[in-house]
Amino acid sequence: MSDTAPPLNRQHHRRLREIYRSAGWPRQDMLEVELLAAGQVERVLSAQGHETLRVTDAGIQTLARVFASNKAARTPHEALVEQVALAMGRAGRLAWRGLMLRAQVPHAVLGASTSPDIVPVSAPTTQVLIAAEAGPVYEAPAGPDQAWVMACPDVFSIRHSSVESYLEPVVHEIKVNRADLLGDLKKPAKRAAYLGLASACWYVLGQDAKGRSIGAPDEIPPECGVMLMDAGVLKVAREAPRRGMERLPFHVWMALAKAGPALREDEAAQQPF
Repeated sequence: MSDTAPPLNRQHHRRLREIYRSAGWPRQDMLEVELLAAGQVERVLSAQGHETLRVTDAGIQTLARVFASNKAARTPHEALVEQVALAMGRAGRLAWRGLMLRAQVPHAVLGASTSPDIVPVSAPTTQVLIAAEAGPVYEAPAGPDQAWVMACPDVFSIRHSSVESYLEPVVHEIKVNRADLLGDLKKPAKRAAYLGLASACWYVLGQDAKGRSIGAPDEIPPECGVMLMDAGVLKVAREAPRRGMERLPFHVWMALAKAGPALREDEAAQQPF
């Protein structure tokens, strides 16, 4: 890198990765100019006179260094969340992480137990109009025996389908700590919120420092499925009961849209740069 070259940031790293994975067609913007000035990429002229970009050896070293740094910085929970999201992608599903979704739960299960994962919120002041083939459908406000809450599933996924009744939304709750799991099992409102948003809910249980599962399938409530981490591989210990959902609530669609594109397999191995 020359003395006049700018320091590289995440935008440079992302563009460098894109160039490495693509045919190297230039965009001719200032980000590309800075990568050229830093010696991270070079111009290549083909026999037909087409100019493309190639990642230099220095650029390869940058990619390797950033990848190693990000990999080391990931917590066990983040790593398992990423692995589950990637598994959903391989299964032909679209997966999101870190969503905040509004759900209705019965007052009977809400009680006084709250946590950052399940936060009571005010009911919407207006009904939301949904465009449907059969005509307008209104999202009903919570009834007198129900309350609105905000739920934060670790992984939320839907099938890659244009038929709404085939989407089969699924929630995966990731646990890598025994104490965290036991505390979570005392929160029926959290599970009720997840089951209200999805056709199935899974608990994914990691391992402790000695390679032992942090929980057993029979500890998980029967309304949820169980996956266990075994030698780095996710295995189904108990299938999740499934129920049909005619459509996703409108506010869930809006949350998915605002969250941006779903995780793609070609991005997961090195996200985030």
